[in-house]
Amino acid sequence: MASSNSQARTVSATASDKGLVDVSSLVLLAILLAAGFILNMTVGNALAMTGIKPQFIIAAYALAIALTRASAPQAIVYGLISAAIIQLTTSIPGLNFATEVAGALAMTACVKSGIGGSKVNPLIAAFVATLVSGALFAVCGTLIMGAALGTAVAKVPVVLGTAVFNAVVVQALYFPLKKVLNK
Repeated sequence: MASSNSQARTVSATASDKGLVDVSSLVLLAILLAAGFILNMTVGNALAMTGIKPQFIIAAYALAIALTRASAPQAIVYGLISAAIIQLTTSIPGLNFATEVAGALAMTACVKSGIGGSKVNPLIAAFVATLVSGALFAVCGTLIMGAALGTAVAKVPVVLGTAVFNAVVVQALYFPLKKVLNK
């Protein structure tokens, strides 16, 4: 007869340096991407009427990179996962796999460089990441759709507006999230 033990069984996991991305970083990314997806489908679509369509998915991976201080290989993983989510709503399937990886790498480079100092680095880095991703999407998307490259110039205000919006979102959320996560 087995004896009953009233103590609950617990399982603990610790992050390891051996994997490309630790579990806690992936959980953080998943939570931010879920919030970003919901915001894209609601607030993003509502704001699109103004000509600026915030890309909360970019803001989500930018925040994850800034908070985890992701390496370049980790940023590539973040970009690829983010691009997979974007496939549900994108106008040009597949293109985001290149543009989000480029944006994520730009974010990592800016975060690692410390550009702007610790107080405004998230703002500048998110602006650059969104600008890189958006500009690549605009130029490559224009070419894929068979339009003249000059027509991509018309998208400059939208890309710049989106980059500014995302930069403000990331800056506003970075320090509170950093405090909550004890990073």
